[in-house]
Amino acid sequence: MTAGLPMPVAAQGLPPRVRIHEVGARDGLQNESTVVPTAVKAEFIHRLADAGLTTVEATSFVHPKWVPQLADAEELFPLLADLGDVRLPVLVPNARGLDRAVALGARRIAVFGSVTESFAKANLNRTVDESLAMFAPVVARAREAKVHVRGYLSMCFGDPWEGPVPAHQVVRVAKALLDMGCEELSLGDTIGVATPGHVQTLLAQLNEEGVPTNVIGVHFHDTYGQALANTFAALQHGVTTVDASAGGLGGCPFAKSATGNLATEDLVWMLEGLGVESGVDLGKLTATSLWMADQLGRPSPSRTVRALSPKE
Repeated sequence: MTAGLPMPVAAQGLPPRVRIHEVGARDGLQNESTVVPTAVKAEFIHRLADAGLTTVEATSFVHPKWVPQLADAEELFPLLADLGDVRLPVLVPNARGLDRAVALGARRIAVFGSVTESFAKANLNRTVDESLAMFAPVVARAREAKVHVRGYLSMCFGDPWEGPVPAHQVVRVAKALLDMGCEELSLGDTIGVATPGHVQTLLAQLNEEGVPTNVIGVHFHDTYGQALANTFAALQHGVTTVDASAGGLGGCPFAKSATGNLATEDLVWMLEGLGVESGVDLGKLTATSLWMADQLGRPSPSRTVRALSPKE
């Protein structure tokens, strides 16, 4: 990487610092066709933490039948005990998943909901309301145990079966998750169809309906090359939590049209150019994604990783 690049040029109205919610170890690896060894997952997470990422979503306590790539959650999580203050949220689908996670010492969990009926049926085999009813006791028990709860909202900007998603559907599910005790929400563009104006309009409507910006994170997929533009639009609105995946790993195994997540390196490059702090060492992060790409046997889709890769 050439010294001094990217050249920081601040843009008005942006937050001074952004917290990156790294999802590569969970959302990224769950979409792999082959199972990654537990030791490799543990080293991946340690490398991400060493690169300065303070939140690394570690795994998912779902039934192995549904996500066999993450069936080793019980074996993996204890291998991360030495990471100290690094936040290690885990996905839990139900009360059983919560029990498994808390028994291993997890202090941050996430539930994964849908704002559309079609995806709720495909992902959870339930209606939207039935899925919310399933989450409610899980969230309540987590909060009683002083466990932080994040709520994922998928299909916020478009659905492969239903098409455009009205904002009021997103607002309804967002408010329901907050009311049941979720402390943070992640708005998911699961199939990558959002555009910047849509992002800002939805964020404004959520605010108008009582959902504050400071509980909102954004999770963009890069299907149409809009992930960075959409992130910038969210930053302009005041969002300070952005989901991203090292090397651009992942998609969604339950939505065939979903492609990769926003690459963490691409996000960090943009943030550095904007003078926005993230605390991430881009060199270490790029090296980590190159290492992981080697483990997976294919090149990273991240443009920044490719640009900064050693040339033969």
